[in-house]
Amino acid sequence: MISESGLPCSRPRSSTNRRRRRLIAQEKVFKIAIHQGQNKYWSSDGEKQRLLEPGGKLWRLRKTNPQAKEQKGSEGKRQILEKKKAADDIIRAASSQKDHLSSFPQYRHYRTNGLSVYLGSGLGDKLSFHLKQYIQKLLKVNMEGPYGSEWPTEEKVKRKEMVAPEARYIFVYEDTNVDGSQISSMPENEKSSSHTDAIVGFVHYRFIMEEEVPVLYVYELQLESRVQGKGLGKFLMDLVERIAIKNRVGAVMLTVQKKNLLAMNFYMAKLGYIVSAISPSRVYPLTGLETSYEILCKAFEAKSAFEESQ
Repeated sequence: MISESGLPCSRPRSSTNRRRRRLIAQEKVFKIAIHQGQNKYWSSDGEKQRLLEPGGKLWRLRKTNPQAKEQKGSEGKRQILEKKKAADDIIRAASSQKDHLSSFPQYRHYRTNGLSVYLGSGLGDKLSFHLKQYIQKLLKVNMEGPYGSEWPTEEKVKRKEMVAPEARYIFVYEDTNVDGSQISSMPENEKSSSHTDAIVGFVHYRFIMEEEVPVLYVYELQLESRVQGKGLGKFLMDLVERIAIKNRVGAVMLTVQKKNLLAMNFYMAKLGYIVSAISPSRVYPLTGLETSYEILCKAFEAKSAFEESQ
């Protein structure tokens, strides 16, 4: 269209365009309130405007209710805090127990395949000197080979881990005509002086948080070679899993050296553990990052964060 002056000009604005401009101006001035359950936005002057579907030709209001957003955010934070508190309470309650074996008297002794042993409990910060010496010696015998050149560094780490206050132990004693409940009830110094020579293995475990989920983490399962291959390891892991379930944690987790093929086969083929979703081989599958270990798990909840589809 040409104006009287001969210069080009735009087409006259239609009523739709004028309405669009008015609504834009209103949006800058008025606060828009959402009436939930209706496909409408209401302006402060009471005028109703239909919210069109995406792709509609008319101008679309896109404001959201700040108060609704804030309420939704607050609710989400509250749920997260409640979930964290519940998980912390589970860890605190499980860790406060001094003797988890007391709930499983049927696991106090194991007599199978010519092997007769009793179990007793222990605490990391209550270990006697003799028990510490035994743990260090057995760790070196069993783990120096799989760790290889990493062992000197790893040994220092394990020495600190074994005496931590949160460390929980199950000790395996050869049958010396002493009942398992008597061993467990003995003071640590008396227990070690009377029965250190009879110890043939131990389990070190803790209750910790992994990916915001309370779990029982097996730090060590160590047995002397003369009692291996007789079902004792499976017996101990079955006990550990029962302790985990009773204390309402989401999974049992542990770390295994890849070079320790016997251990990898034991946990995965015989006990049904899988490589955890947080294991380095799962977290960095495309980076080529190589680690010497795998994190394995057995979850007790459906769709656990640790057992995502592989």
